[in-house]
Amino acid sequence: MAHLTKLTDTYTLNNGVKIPIVGFGTWQTPDGEVAKHSVETALAADYRHIDTAAAYGNEDSVGAGIKASGVPRDQIFLTTKLWNADHGYEATKAAIDRSLQKLGVDYVDLYLIHWPNPVQFRNNWEEANAGSWKAMEEAYQAGKLRAIGVSNFRAKHLDALLKTANVKPMVNQIFLNPSDLQPEVVDYNKAHDILSEAYSPLGTGKIFKVEALKKIAERYNKSVAQVVLRWSLQHGFLPLPKSVHDERIKENAQLFDFELSHHDMTLIDALHGEAGLATDPDTTDF
Repeated sequence: MAHLTKLTDTYTLNNGVKIPIVGFGTWQTPDGEVAKHSVETALAADYRHIDTAAAYGNEDSVGAGIKASGVPRDQIFLTTKLWNADHGYEATKAAIDRSLQKLGVDYVDLYLIHWPNPVQFRNNWEEANAGSWKAMEEAYQAGKLRAIGVSNFRAKHLDALLKTANVKPMVNQIFLNPSDLQPEVVDYNKAHDILSEAYSPLGTGKIFKVEALKKIAERYNKSVAQVVLRWSLQHGFLPLPKSVHDERIKENAQLFDFELSHHDMTLIDALHGEAGLATDPDTTDF
């Protein structure tokens, strides 16, 4: 893992675009000053990858934080996502422009379909995704999106998408942490050269209660969060830690002065179910 030396190191997506190996998540970060400040703090702590979504309701504030940071736009990798109500070709075209406007940018670096099978499109999810993807491909060709991908997709959803896609997804952002390694999805992603991004890499906080992780963290003189994020990187995932606390934001960036042993990686891999499992996208009620 010698190549993991700093927060701004990158993975290369299947279209050649480089993506920083750790992203700053903003899910459940309240709109307004909290979101703006957390993004500014993250950028000051050397994060160069910010992840938001239309559904988070904070795109305006994330955009304001990016502007206020003084970091040039072309040095920041920015992701947002298509919400469930906007599936289909025309609705997706409008949603992309709306997100760009809210974020105050001319392009985003990565745009994802947030969920594959929303309740509103359950009878025709495949067709709706194909329409959304077509709109995303057009925006990609037009330079509004530098990369496109999906989130919460399982193999069957990706298989369906690939039937009509001209551009292959570059990323699949999924619930991925020691409590749920989602091996089938991760294996599918690997086989198709799709990067596995880890949202809730800290298991929405539940991971901190796991005794085995506390013991491992003590051995390395690191926090549980640092250990789990390092574990994610050593698996080749791209974790998206989220925090609104300045100290935690900085601490979550300090992952490059230690390496987990093979023994500890295996111990952490065995914690299945300790802090929740991924939501089944085919049975959600949203």
